[in-house]
Amino acid sequence: MSERDTDAQVTEAQRAALDLANIDEAARNDALQSMADAIRAHEDEILAANEDDVEAAEEMLERGEYTQALVDRLKLDDAKLENIAEMVESVAGQDDPLGETLEARKLDDDLELYKVAVPIGVVATVFESRPDALVQIAALALKSGNAVILKGGSEASESNRVLYDIIRDATEDLPTGWAQLIEAREDVDRLLEMDDKVDLVMPRGSSEFVSYIQDNTQIPVLGHTEGVCHVYVDDDADLDMAEDVAFDAKVQYPAVCNAVETLLVNEAVAEEFLPEMVERYENAGVELRGDDATRDIVDIDPATEDDWDTEYGDLELAIKVVADVYDAVDHVNTHGSKHTESILTEDEDAAAVFMQGIDAASVFHNASTRFADGYRYGLGAEVGISTGKIHARGPVGLEGLTTYKYYLEGDGQLVATYSGEDAVPFAHEDFDAEWQPGRLHVE
Repeated sequence: MSERDTDAQVTEAQRAALDLANIDEAARNDALQSMADAIRAHEDEILAANEDDVEAAEEMLERGEYTQALVDRLKLDDAKLENIAEMVESVAGQDDPLGETLEARKLDDDLELYKVAVPIGVVATVFESRPDALVQIAALALKSGNAVILKGGSEASESNRVLYDIIRDATEDLPTGWAQLIEAREDVDRLLEMDDKVDLVMPRGSSEFVSYIQDNTQIPVLGHTEGVCHVYVDDDADLDMAEDVAFDAKVQYPAVCNAVETLLVNEAVAEEFLPEMVERYENAGVELRGDDATRDIVDIDPATEDDWDTEYGDLELAIKVVADVYDAVDHVNTHGSKHTESILTEDEDAAAVFMQGIDAASVFHNASTRFADGYRYGLGAEVGISTGKIHARGPVGLEGLTTYKYYLEGDGQLVATYSGEDAVPFAHEDFDAEWQPGRLHVE
């Protein structure tokens, strides 16, 4: 695709964003339902395209150029497509994020200030091999009134093209160009130059990839990087529950960013806990590595320093024995990616130390790290999980795709009235009211 074509796509998206921001919720929800219905209706077409992607990816896997985790994330089937359609319907069922009055303040009689939620505008996202990500992001962008530019990985190109065409055709009543698909690396590079037309970039990938995006654009970047997640088994944990949670966090779906990569175990319970835990992991095919203290208890491969910083995305896990909750907190803050961390304990004080001491977007007590997900959080879906702290953090759903405007409703007031020796003082009184155009004159 040429630079001119990319420019045209972004310009069209910018125009569409202005119109989409004024489309009412009912029309946006109808379009989302049309998307869900179309995905179900075109199941065979989607799966055929996905099969082509998977076959090509498996060839790359045999040559050692792709990982099994990538191939697993790429695959679609009947159940996954139904989940995708239900996700779109779930987004439609969320409360409208637009038009909500976040604050209302009386400055003076008949002079009222409102802070109101509005779309960001044009959002661009570059994401990894999961084709369902394209649908998730498009659905959230539509519900939040944003135009969206989508760039998926080349490994999912056939799936992404078909899904994009289905979404575009299903939403033909919306402003033309509200969703755009770009495919080439040079298209991304050109996109990153267009800070006058693109309002937000959301990369989903490795830290190196996110850093590349940040270093090559002046557009605000909402980064979704890897998940080096931990589960810490405290000396006061219910060990049966801890075993179940630690197993779920690794084995239930190891190819995703909220799966646990390092298991930390308090030295007081390590001898009791580790043998059965390791046996259960090994029976599930998990490749284990441990520090010296762990290997004094169970026979597994040695861990290297690199293991503590690695996102495996597969049935692999590092295990470390720690002295106490403070040692666990120190390890997590040193090696974690600020994604999701969990402590398993019946000691509320230990839980408080861990949860308040960890610097991460999500910190759990007695729960699997796999719960870190926009759908499970009740957000409908997510465009990604932000490990940064500005604008949005953790699973980014509809709220993370909105910003706000200030609306001032007056009746001919002048700044001069509130200036000088005889200045009228401002009231600055917060009150409960929803903004509507011309509110002061509505009877």
